[in-house]
Amino acid sequence: MNWKGIVLTITTVLVSASSFAQANLLNAEFPEEVGVKTVDQIEADNDEPLPYGYVDDRDILWSKTVWERIDLDERINFPYYYPIDTVDIGSERRSLYDVIIKNIKNGNLKDIYVDSYFTEKRKFGDLEATLQKVDTTDLGYEQLNAGEQVSLEYINRRELTAADIQEWRIKGVWYFDKRQGELKYRLLGLAPVAPDVNFIDSEQSDLVELFWVWFPSSRDILHEAKAFNNKNSSRPISFDQLLNARRFNAVIYKEENVQGDRSIKDYIPDNAMFQLLESQRLEEKIRDKEQDMWSY
Repeated sequence: MNWKGIVLTITTVLVSASSFAQANLLNAEFPEEVGVKTVDQIEADNDEPLPYGYVDDRDILWSKTVWERIDLDERINFPYYYPIDTVDIGSERRSLYDVIIKNIKNGNLKDIYVDSYFTEKRKFGDLEATLQKVDTTDLGYEQLNAGEQVSLEYINRRELTAADIQEWRIKGVWYFDKRQGELKYRLLGLAPVAPDVNFIDSEQSDLVELFWVWFPSSRDILHEAKAFNNKNSSRPISFDQLLNARRFNAVIYKEENVQGDRSIKDYIPDNAMFQLLESQRLEEKIRDKEQDMWSY
């Protein structure tokens, strides 16, 4: 038995549990002291996300890359969606989208890509056309035609917020580690999905992937950001822990295949029930792979 690994896991859980939703709440003499950690708390919270172990390519007996959809309308996925109104709550509580977009703006998160194949990088300036819409009213066009400068009151700006995010799409790989003798999952990337900002106020607007984030390089940022724990608010859980533990409900919408990684809707069109059944079939095929490895 690997006692060193067990001790490391227990220590990490205890250290991460010391991060409170509202630090110093019971010891604060004034409201300004709520949320301000003491020196001892800062030292206790000096933890890092659990590093991934090295996996040699020769140790991967089998693997399958899949793309999944996390629907934010499902109750189990609410920690990734809320809070959407941050006016009356502390800065320590933010949605997953707010955490990511904030770190993209300040330059802490740099591994942003166009699609899930992570070949073409993007900066925040390249995403502005995707994240916001700028439109001029009729009165503004009248000023423009008259040769006048358009007043700011005649310019409408619409930016995507956390409330507009309807789902997250993730890409990961299931693999069988022959050294460990078990089936494992490694998350590779995630993308927020929202209606097209140019048609967001219309009745029918297609959902688009705003950008893709390379997950391994964002783990430190997501480890510092905490999601609300509905069962115990004094023990928040980091987004890194939530995603690595697969504490969400998702359905497969695409897998790597010989047809160029075609999605389920490409070969089962216009039938949501059959698409869901096909997704469940793919999940069962992956889940049974570990048992099949031990069958002779």
